[in-house]
Amino acid sequence: MGEDAPILAADHVSLRFGGVRALTDVSFSVNRGEIFSIIGPNGAGKTSMVNCISGRYRPTEGSILWQGRDITRVATNRRAALGIGRTFQNLALFGHMSVLDNIMVGRHHLLSSGVVQGMLWWLGGAQREEIAHRREVEEIIDFLEIQAVRKAPAGTLSYGLRKRVELARAMALKPQLILLDEPMAGMNLEEKEDMARFIVDLNEEWGMTVLMIEHDMGVVMDISTRVMVLDFGRQIAIGSPEEVMAHPRVRSAYLGEEVEA
Repeated sequence: MGEDAPILAADHVSLRFGGVRALTDVSFSVNRGEIFSIIGPNGAGKTSMVNCISGRYRPTEGSILWQGRDITRVATNRRAALGIGRTFQNLALFGHMSVLDNIMVGRHHLLSSGVVQGMLWWLGGAQREEIAHRREVEEIIDFLEIQAVRKAPAGTLSYGLRKRVELARAMALKPQLILLDEPMAGMNLEEKEDMARFIVDLNEEWGMTVLMIEHDMGVVMDISTRVMVLDFGRQIAIGSPEEVMAHPRVRSAYLGEEVEA
């Protein structure tokens, strides 16, 4: 695939749970190197779409394409190995483990040493490999400014810091595309500003393409390259932040304005 080809595409994706339609005929693509945001009212299908991309859900209809390859039936762990990382709306950290160990979990699929090498850790490659992985994890810790809590149990941290640790673990996968499910939910203004800065920097400095769900419209408008709007599981607008916010159906969904016939 060429560099100009989309890194990810959803092709006429629909998702049903019994008689409930979570998504209906949603199509879009994400270009390499952009920050692509999905917005919409509660229950619009945003997390359902991300779950289809990550492999947690399988679309009832349609397909998910990764760099032109159909991955609709590829398992979640295989998608991580392909280069898709994610965070969760509800924190999914191991509370009893240290910050460092939580982040190291994100490196697991990158480890090549087997059981025998692990048993002979002090004698060879496994030791060198772990040291190399720890070095990269320490770079992430420095980037997210969590050095002071690197040895603390994750469950003892403030909510804002735990959000950073979850982002660190997703970054540790070395993904080409990172899926962020409401990364700023529950944060105060200062924490949101820090997280927005981290997201922009991991996009620009670390070269990660970002697909983000976020309710803070100020942040979405400030940092997104393009925005897609879902409402009741259907796509109602896609484009630049300015184009989307001027769209009459978006203004209706968010501001209650009447749409002219």
